[in-house]
Amino acid sequence: MKHALITGAAGFIGSHLVDRLLAEGWRVTGVDNFDPSYDPAIKRANVAAHRTNPCFRMVEADVRDLSVLRRDLPDRFDVIVHLAAKAGVRRSVEDAVGYQDVNVRGTQNLLELARERGVAQFVFASSSSVYGLNPNVPWREDDPVLRPISPYASTKVSGELMGHVYSHLYGIRFIALRFFTVYGPRQRPDLAIHKFARLLLEGKPLPVFGDGNTCRDYTYIADIIEGVRAAMDYAATPYEVINLGHHRPIALREMIHALERVSGLKAAIERHSLPPGDVPRTFADISKAEALLNFRPVTSFEDGLRRFWDWLCQPPNRP
Repeated sequence: MKHALITGAAGFIGSHLVDRLLAEGWRVTGVDNFDPSYDPAIKRANVAAHRTNPCFRMVEADVRDLSVLRRDLPDRFDVIVHLAAKAGVRRSVEDAVGYQDVNVRGTQNLLELARERGVAQFVFASSSSVYGLNPNVPWREDDPVLRPISPYASTKVSGELMGHVYSHLYGIRFIALRFFTVYGPRQRPDLAIHKFARLLLEGKPLPVFGDGNTCRDYTYIADIIEGVRAAMDYAATPYEVINLGHHRPIALREMIHALERVSGLKAAIERHSLPPGDVPRTFADISKAEALLNFRPVTSFEDGLRRFWDWLCQPPNRP
């Protein structure tokens, strides 16, 4: 039985990955500190069913504390999937030091653990935000232009580079996956689709930053999990950086119209200026993911949005 260590296991992407691995017969150890950036009860609900599975173990720990990780994670692992991080571009502008501490030091601690335990495979959750103001779209991994404009983005660049060091020095296969705006059931409540959907249900106006023309390459959670699973098995090269996106940017105004269609509700708009750190668009070139991971997203934006809406409207999720 293969054994995976998943950090951020109680979060949005992490809990879906745990679902998948347990269904495949893996042994899974999850690490999460249940950070209060949003209600920890949501994260505990995400893993409630996992806790009854004898192949799953949950460790409440902070990735910044290497001594605790060494003590509480004595097992050997076939693969580490490092998803834990302080997330969010806008929040990082207000807490640059905190983001550096968790996302950079935490990543190095997990790489140290991998080195000490002889873990051969390390999958790292990076972000489309690393491209920043790169004008060359769609964004390709081999484009040397990286212009991150938020502390969050810079921490993800740091993680990718640190992974290259550990791969070169210690033979750890390091796969950095640049996620492009993941959405679906269990999405964090502070992210736009989830936040807007709840406001629609409550009959409240949607806060729109800018003129509605900012674009995001929304990628459905099930497609992302397919990419992560393929990266866990990838063995052709020692180090790769790979985009996981949908290759179809959606404008903010288009996203709102799609939400109106799937919900049958009309949105009221509240205009705000665009905050610092936000990029005008994200757009993934996914030809490398297709070539190396056989990655082909199959969920259309509207279908994914409808699945999210159906989930949101089921108790206990509905406001």
